[in-house]
Amino acid sequence: MRQTTSSAEGTQHGWGGRGLEAIGGLYRVQVDEVGEIEASLRGRLKHAARAVDRVVTGDVVMVSNTSSSGSWTIDKVQARDSRLVRAAPGGQRPKVVVANVDHVMVVLSVFQPAFDFRSADRFLVLGEACGIPSVIILNKMDLPGASAVAEKVLRTYEKIGYAVLSTSAQTGEGVERLKALLKGSVSALVGPSGVGKSSIMNTVCPKLNLRTGPVSRRGGRGRHTTVGVCLLPLTTGGWVADTPGFSDVSLWGVESRELSGAFPEFREPSERCRFRGCTHSHEPDCAVLAAVEVGEIRKERYKSYRVLLEDN
Repeated sequence: MRQTTSSAEGTQHGWGGRGLEAIGGLYRVQVDEVGEIEASLRGRLKHAARAVDRVVTGDVVMVSNTSSSGSWTIDKVQARDSRLVRAAPGGQRPKVVVANVDHVMVVLSVFQPAFDFRSADRFLVLGEACGIPSVIILNKMDLPGASAVAEKVLRTYEKIGYAVLSTSAQTGEGVERLKALLKGSVSALVGPSGVGKSSIMNTVCPKLNLRTGPVSRRGGRGRHTTVGVCLLPLTTGGWVADTPGFSDVSLWGVESRELSGAFPEFREPSERCRFRGCTHSHEPDCAVLAAVEVGEIRKERYKSYRVLLEDN
């Protein structure tokens, strides 16, 4: 919606927009009535906001420009419906990766780099801790031996309620279903480097023309091809936030006693533990430990929980 006011600096026009990308002290913003513009933070917003509250990709903002200079400023950041947040390097403050997303798409590959259950669990816990539904995108299904890996992944995650979508940028497998999942929503793509996030999105929407790169021969790790978080419009409708590949998924603001709530299969057994606030690590009459022993909770998932508990 457009608003017009007058001041000593000239006529000021205001619009609502969505933050696409932060580049240094400037921000790319999509304004429906105008198109894509570049804006800076208004002085009072810049000085009053804490680092975590400043504009991030996905934020809904109010912007204005003046007839005298034609420059654009961000005047206000609307309250966020959701935010994907992790601990910044060093663990001393939060880092908001992207705001106002409906889904987290955890992209992992069967090989090159090889699927890692511990990595998958970290990304899924990140989504759970932030209250954002997650979907697993299992990419590079065209590689030899992919079906066997996919079977293990499906057996582990579909049982506890996660949708698993097998895809291939080479053959087009799963692309139509992925288009349907992304349509009309705001989704964040997360995952390690080299799993093919940009490649699969180029297949979904060729107009994006995202930069891609090969997996390093040394160690089988991917090279970073996405530099910063960028919100991209899809021709099928909706938005997708392409994030740089990262493997350090450190949680922020999750107490040790709350961590088990980020594992869906732990929730019901947790209610039957003898002690309130049970850490499910050593306490007697722990229903979660009992569920692990009888196979109701997979041991690999429990190991992921213990690693995160120790890191926390």
